[in-house]
Amino acid sequence: MTVRQLDLGEAELSVLRALWDRGPSTVREVLAHLHERGRLVAYTTVQTLLTRLETKRFAVSDKSGLAFVYRAKVSRDRITKSRVGTLLTQLFDGEAAPLVLQLIKSEKFTPKEIQELQSLIEDLDTKS
Repeated sequence: MTVRQLDLGEAELSVLRALWDRGPSTVREVLAHLHERGRLVAYTTVQTLLTRLETKRFAVSDKSGLAFVYRAKVSRDRITKSRVGTLLTQLFDGEAAPLVLQLIKSEKFTPKEIQELQSLIEDLDTKS
């Protein structure tokens, strides 16, 4: 299955994030997760979004119990790679370095993240 960014709306992505964070969940559990994060949506909205995700093959459901239990069928990493790839193509002509430089210039990083970046740069230097 090819995952394209346009196949996944923002509301669908928030529901998919809930499945990644919580693991297999019922509609009510996803709803509670979204409410905890300040996204106030109706039960029927979550139900519709989960049905859409299943139709688009981003999620699957187990219909054997009283309540359907949904789980993500596509990984967070796969969606991330797809979205970053689209961003690279649209804004940076497919070049990763300008994106990384832009992020470093404009975003704040924790000391741990800075250490990870430094380690990655050192690994790149070693491989060169």
